[in-house]
Amino acid sequence: MRIGHGYDVHRLVPGRKLILGGVDVPFEKGLDGHSDADVLTHAVMDALLGAAALGDIGLHFPDNDETYLGADSIELLRRVENLLSERCYRIVNLDATILCQRPKLRPYIEEMRKNIADAAGIDPSFVSVKATTEEHLGFTGDGSGIAAHAVCLIEEK
Repeated sequence: MRIGHGYDVHRLVPGRKLILGGVDVPFEKGLDGHSDADVLTHAVMDALLGAAALGDIGLHFPDNDETYLGADSIELLRRVENLLSERCYRIVNLDATILCQRPKLRPYIEEMRKNIADAAGIDPSFVSVKATTEEHLGFTGDGSGIAAHAVCLIEEK
C-alpha cells in the first residue's frame, strides 16, 4: 500500500468558468490556468502520481505544451488512472478538501465525487470531497483564489 498527497492552487479571475471536480459551478469568476484549472482534480492527480512515485501533473501534462491548453482535467485524471493501472496499482480511496470562501459548494459535492470516481475507476463511496472556508483569512479567504488538498491510498493489484 502507498499513500499520496496532492495540493494545488489557482487564482480566481473574471472571464473564466469555475470548474471543480469536473463540475461547472456558477460563479462570477473562474480559475486561471493553462488547462481548465480544476484545482480539485489537479490535487487528486498529484496525490495519485505521488503515491506511485511518478512525479506530478506538470511532468505529465506541462503547461507549456499547447496540447493541454484548455484541457479537461477529468480526462487527464483518466490518463493518470491508466498510468497507475499500467504499473499494476489500484486506487483504494481518495479524500479531498477544497479551500474556498465563495461560492458555497455543498450543492455540487456529490456530482464532483461521481465525476472523480468515474475517472479514477472506483466506486463513489471511496471518494470523499469536502469544502471549507478559511474564515476570510489568506488568499482563499479573501476570494483571490481557491486551493485543494487530496490524499489517496493505492495498492498493488
